This record gives sequence, C-alpha cells and structure tokens, in this order.
Amino acid sequence: MATDIVTRFWEGKKVVVTGGAGFLGSFVLEKLQALGCGEVFVPRSCDYDLIRREASARLYKDSKPDILIHLAAEVGGIGANRKRPGRFFYANMAMGLNLIEEGRKYGRLVKFVQVGTVCSYPKFAPIPFREEDLWSGYPEETNAPYGVAKKALLVMLQSYWAEYHFPGIYLLPVNLYGPRDHFELESSHVIPALIRKFVEASERGLREVVVWGSGEPTREFLYVEDAAEGILLATERYQDLEPVNLGTGQETRIRDLADLIARLCNYRGSILWDHSQPDGQPRRRLDTSKADEQFGFAATTPFEDGLRRTIAWFENSRIFSS
Repeated sequence: MATDIVTRFWEGKKVVVTGGAGFLGSFVLEKLQALGCGEVFVPRSCDYDLIRREASARLYKDSKPDILIHLAAEVGGIGANRKRPGRFFYANMAMGLNLIEEGRKYGRLVKFVQVGTVCSYPKFAPIPFREEDLWSGYPEETNAPYGVAKKALLVMLQSYWAEYHFPGIYLLPVNLYGPRDHFELESSHVIPALIRKFVEASERGLREVVVWGSGEPTREFLYVEDAAEGILLATERYQDLEPVNLGTGQETRIRDLADLIARLCNYRGSILWDHSQPDGQPRRRLDTSKADEQFGFAATTPFEDGLRRTIAWFENSRIFSS
C-alpha cells in the first residue's frame, strides 16, 4: 500500500481520526504515519464529547482537517447490546449526526469517512450479504438499535451529497478481531471473549467452559490490520455514494470457532453450550467483490494466523499488567 501514489495523496494532509485511541483506530494511526500523512489529530472524549454538537463544532475549529475518519463508537457484544440498547442508539446516532452536520458547516473537508457496521444488515439477509440488500429487512433484534443508528448515517451522507455536495463515503466492516481488542467478558465480542475463557480455563486446569448460545450461527471475521488498510484505501480511492463491504468473504460456524480457539489456547476440556442465551444473527458472510473492484482491497491475513497473533498479544498483555 505504501506506494508513491498513496504517499503523494497523504502528504501534507491534516487528518482527524475519531476513536484513534481505540482498537481499530490505533492501527489506522500506525498506517497513516507509515504513509507520511502530514498531521493526524486524535480527539479524546475528555476534551471533545462528540455526542454534544458544540464539541463537534469545536473539533473542526481546533484541528482544521482535510479528512475526517469517524471510527468512534459505543459498541459491544450481544450482552452489551441487550443491556444498553438506548445508549447505543443515541450515542452512535448523535456522534455521526453532529460530525456530519458540523463538517458540512466547516466546508473544507476533502473526505468524510463513516465506518458503519455489519449489524445494520437485515436479520435474514441473503448470503452473501450484498450492499444492495442493506434495506431488505430489519436487523437482528439484539443489535438493531446500534445497527439502525449507524445505517441512518448512510442516508444522511447520501442526502448531504445531494443537497450540499458533502464528500462522504460509507464503509461496512464485518466483525473485527486482533491484538489490542478488549477482553472484558461482559462487553467483548465473541473472539476476545472465547480467547479469555479458554486461556484462563487452560491455566486453571478447568474441565468445562460454558459458551453462550447453540454454536450453530456463523460469523465472518476481519483481522484489524487488514481493516485499517481497507479504510485508508477507500479514503484515498473511493468516491461513490453507495456503501461498501469490508471483509474476507469467509464464513465460520461459532462451534468451529470455539474448537479452533480452544486448541490454539491449549485447552483440553469440554465446551458446554448455554442454549438459554441468544445466538444473535443466524448467519453472516459478506460479498466483498465491490471493495476489490472499486479500490483494490482484499484481506490478506489467514484466519488462524490472526488468531495466533491475538492470543499471543492477550497472553503477553496479562504478563506485563500483572
């Protein structure tokens, strides 16, 4: 990716990355630095509460960006979505709403990049999920408030282009995983939750680990560093109003995922499936052809390699924090 063409695009650009201190954001920042980006500003929530319109306006005034990449979100796994549906809707809707409107008023953006979510797709969308199916039904219920809030921002960007020629693009990444993710069992997504459970069970010599649901749903996973590259390729090369999927196109059953992570964590006990807990969306697999066609993105990290790196990071982080 670090070609002369890309370097010239980023050279001298002032870029704001909301959520730049977070999981995905940290990898986006590293890639921006490697590309020779002119200046990168990461607003911290203690200084810029983007849920407040005044703070979003002040962000543009203080940073004077050419590009804004909006990664900041309030998000979690099924448990967190069930516990805080109102907050997830309001916070994510408000942040995007404020940043787009204040960006329009600022009037100097070359590109506004809105990162959406696979949770916006209908619960029973045809497999593989194609971008044109985004509106063919209602999202899976446990993720719906978050997914609908994010999807509404696509409509906002499209309508702002129609009326104001606001230069926005909208990306739909599938479930991300990798080093630097958060591993709290109450709020994390499935891969970090399983890694923590199996690492700790292996260390303690436990004979059983309980996992939510039936294990039959499927998910698609994108390594976080690949996702960061896809976002920056789209920022540079994509100009269209239509959303674009970012993923691998590979579908993994949760039961098979649990078996794989258990093996990689050297866990030798049994896995018990708690059928009283929800499964979430039955299946997820994206059609990723548009990202390749439009801006040359294809994920390159083999799934098992990415899992090994994630497990190693989690184990090392626990050593250094103890």
